Amino acid sequence: MKPSASRIFVTRIIPDRALKVLYEAFGRRSVHVAPQDGAIARADLLAGVRGANALLAILTDVIDAEVMDAAGPGLKIVANMAVGYNNVDVDAATRRRIAVSNTPGVLTETTADCAWALMMAAARRLGEGERLLRAGQWAGWGPMMLLGMDVHGKTLGIFGMGRIGQAMARRAAGFDMRVIYHDVSPMPPEQEAALRATYVDKPTLLRESDFISIHCPLLPETRHAFGKAEFDAMKPTAVLVNTSRGPVVDEAALARALQDGAIFAAGLDVYEDEPNIHPDLPACQNAVLIPHLGSASLETRSRMAEIAARNIVARLRGEVPPNCVNPEAL
Repeated sequence: MKPSASRIFVTRIIPDRALKVLYEAFGRRSVHVAPQDGAIARADLLAGVRGANALLAILTDVIDAEVMDAAGPGLKIVANMAVGYNNVDVDAATRRRIAVSNTPGVLTETTADCAWALMMAAARRLGEGERLLRAGQWAGWGPMMLLGMDVHGKTLGIFGMGRIGQAMARRAAGFDMRVIYHDVSPMPPEQEAALRATYVDKPTLLRESDFISIHCPLLPETRHAFGKAEFDAMKPTAVLVNTSRGPVVDEAALARALQDGAIFAAGLDVYEDEPNIHPDLPACQNAVLIPHLGSASLETRSRMAEIAARNIVARLRGEVPPNCVNPEAL
């Protein structure tokens, strides 16, 4: 496709590094960026995509058949600036011969860093301590003040042993932690040995873990994989961390578990109905809550946007995008 014949719509402001890729390939006049830094309104999305040959979307954008039809028959690719793509109706795209791409691999280490930070903050009650200090309520050091849980030497349970789960296991070695994990199937023995990780069933993971870090995709079978039954099965001293997808955790059940002392603490980066969170969670002092910052480093977000842009360039040049999740559409 010639640059002059291309129209690329970007649903919000993204790092300049990606825009430079698109400008160099198609010219500035071909690239239309929605002017807001927050989520785009549905009406603006439907209007902005009209006549587009490529759509660069964010995980919070719902890209369904209505959006694809609003674009018209010229839409060739939906490039999602995320590893996950459950916000895109891939079947609808495939029926319309529209490629869908994602940005795998790039955010593994950054998201693992964030999950580890949440785990440490929740275990050591750092959120509570900062709030106490900022409120001017700190009266000085005390031997019983804000006692938390040690991380070193404990058992880390990983639910979902993909790239990020494995990155967590590598970090655990530095804290002399025992690592157990649960997934749909075990890793090869040599990989388990390299990570010093042991496969267990879910009940064992719940029963034996001091920390559980969730790193599974959102699938029908993982929705509310952690609810009341799971929290009741965990240690009362356990800490839960979720940087995967919000609906994997039943937020109402988690809030009750935190309030009732069924588990010690939680660290959350993702939520069931973002940007909304369950109204009981903010009142839980033993919950560390951050606004979906898992991949939020300058380097990683720039790289994610660039990968999405390069997928667009490839598709509009008649090539298969490097990260196409539905090659059968082509």
